[in-house]
Amino acid sequence: MAHKAAAIKALRQTKKRTVRNTLVKKNIAYLKKQTLKSVAKNEAAGALETYKKLVQKVDKAAKNKIISPNTAARRKSRLAKKINALKK
Repeated sequence: MAHKAAAIKALRQTKKRTVRNTLVKKNIAYLKKQTLKSVAKNEAAGALETYKKLVQKVDKAAKNKIISPNTAARRKSRLAKKINALKK
């Protein structure tokens, strides 16, 4: 257990950040799942709509250092490939 006030405050902040970051990651995973479901059903319009929402969330998470910028780019790229394959 932390003894100094600064260490106690740091633990409080870490708990809050962990909860916030976990919610962001869960939201990203949910949107990714929805996009993949649309791709599986060959619904290009639905997939594109959820993909746009996903890109916004992923970019914001990368900007706020919740996920790595490279991870964000990789996720967007892989989904974009699948959606573009649907259009053809």
